[in-house]
Amino acid sequence: MTIGPYKLDIIETGSFALDGGAMFGVVPKLFWQMTNPPDELNRITLNARNLLLSAENQNILIDTGIGNFWDEKFNRIYGVDYSEFSQQKSFEKAGVDPEKVTDVILTHLHFDHTGGSTYLKDGNWLPTFPNAVYHIQKKHFEWAINPSEKDKASFIKERFMPLMNEGILKLWEDSEFNDYVELIVVNGHTFNQQLVKISDSSNTVLYCGDLIPTSSHIPVPYVMGYDLQPLITLNEKKDLLPKASEENWYLFFEHDSFAVASTVTKNERGFAVKEKLTELPK
Repeated sequence: MTIGPYKLDIIETGSFALDGGAMFGVVPKLFWQMTNPPDELNRITLNARNLLLSAENQNILIDTGIGNFWDEKFNRIYGVDYSEFSQQKSFEKAGVDPEKVTDVILTHLHFDHTGGSTYLKDGNWLPTFPNAVYHIQKKHFEWAINPSEKDKASFIKERFMPLMNEGILKLWEDSEFNDYVELIVVNGHTFNQQLVKISDSSNTVLYCGDLIPTSSHIPVPYVMGYDLQPLITLNEKKDLLPKASEENWYLFFEHDSFAVASTVTKNERGFAVKEKLTELPK
C-alpha cells in the first residue's frame, strides 16, 4: 500500500499472551472468547505488529514491538513467541536495513510497544535503531518515568531511558508530524498516547495503538481493564469511529492475531467491522 510518498510495510515482531479478562474489561468471557479463544491460563494470543513507512530518504517505524532479551520468567508469564515472526525477518521481507530507519514514532512506552527500541550488549542497553530519532509525547514520557501503582509494571525503563540518555528521544507537544502523518493524542488507555494517522487524498490508515488493540475492540463498550481512564476511552472511540466509518479509513491493529486491519461500519447496535483484512490493500 502507498500513501503519499510512503510505501507501507507490516513489521511483525512476534506474539505474546495476556489475560483475556484484562483485555476485555467488563465484557463477559462468554462474548470475547468467541473471537479470541483463551488458553488454559485464560490468556489470549496477541501479535506485536508494527508499521514501516518508507520513502526516498526517510524510513519511519511506528512502535517497536515487545523486543528480545527478556528473562525466562517474563517469557513464560507472557507467552512470548518468535517462532513465526521476528523484527529481523520482517525488515528483511520489507527490504529495508534497520540502520536506515530515520524515525521511530512510539505510541506509548508500555513494554509491548517499545520493547524493541533497545537491545542488550555487554551488559549495556543500546538503541536498536541508532541512526533514528525516536518520538514520544512529552507528557507521556513524564508519566512513564513516574507512573502509578496501577500501571508501573507496564513501564520497563531500560526499554526507553537509553534513548533519552543517548539524546535521540524527541519529546512532542504537537500533533502534525508532516504533511502525510498526523499524531492523534488520546488519554483513555494511558496519558498522552499518540495514535498515528497516515493519509492522502485517496486513503487513510489509522495506527490504533491501544485505543483499539484488536478488531474485537471496535464496539464502543469493549474497553480494556488496563485502561487508566475507561470512560475517556469510550468517548475517544465515539469521536474517532464515526470519522473512520464515514471516510472509509483502514484501522491498523497492533495486537490482533487474526486481522491486520479493517474498515468500520455503523449499524443499529453501534460500530462493527465492515471488512477484515489479513494484509493491507495493494
